Amino acid sequence: MTAEPFSIDIGGATLTGLEQGDGLPVVFLHAGVCDKRMWLDQMQAVADAGWHAIAYDRRGYGETTSADEPFSHLEDLEALLEALDVHAAVLVGCSMGGGLAVDFALAHPGRVIGLVLIGTSITGAPWTATAEERAIEMAEEDAWERGDLDLLNKVQAHEWLDGPRTRSGRVGGEARTLFLDMNALALNKPQLTQEEARPDAWNRMEEVSAPTLLVVGDEDFTALVDRHETLSETMPNAFGVVLEGAAHFPSIEKPDLVNSLLLQFLDAFDGDESDVDSDD
Repeated sequence: MTAEPFSIDIGGATLTGLEQGDGLPVVFLHAGVCDKRMWLDQMQAVADAGWHAIAYDRRGYGETTSADEPFSHLEDLEALLEALDVHAAVLVGCSMGGGLAVDFALAHPGRVIGLVLIGTSITGAPWTATAEERAIEMAEEDAWERGDLDLLNKVQAHEWLDGPRTRSGRVGGEARTLFLDMNALALNKPQLTQEEARPDAWNRMEEVSAPTLLVVGDEDFTALVDRHETLSETMPNAFGVVLEGAAHFPSIEKPDLVNSLLLQFLDAFDGDESDVDSDD
């Protein structure tokens, strides 16, 4: 069973994606330094298990193209689901993709069957960094200010793929090659300057009642590890897992482990979409 490409025109953008398998939809939302390819292992696993896997490149990433026009990632996701005739889905998001999944769940609770959030951003959440973590953030800022995108890509690979407190190059091989390619595509795309801001979600997390699996690597930023602990206590139906020896992208770094956790989570659903409240 192979993934089939699709493209959908929304405003001045053409969103590109992949879908694979049949059954209840599982929609994968990529991180802000990646694209849909970060989910290929997971898409194969859930499709083989009888689910309909969907992943797409948001504006500014991967193969998607867009004019510099006012847009909302939230509205794009809603339009994409409508175009694919998806009423309700499990949303799987990493980093910025997780933040989008949460915002969609708050805006359209009846359309979210469950959530899997990995190293998730949350709109409006606080951010702190240790001195060690701040040093790599400063290196990132310096590369950006100098306009050295190749250096910026390498710094961000250390920051996010290896983990900010580990040695540079900890994660190598195909995983590193994939990250550098995905991030290079994003860094070299024309800047989109008119994204609409989304409302604060941090103080509304107790409203997200969908069953939620929270996954974070212990080598990720300490703020994200702490955030996941807070979310596990705040969200009414959340369960948290901390992965040892993984950083921000366990789906790339430890795909078999993430696949196992994801399939165990999905097993809790009986595949009956009618159980989902139809009211948004």
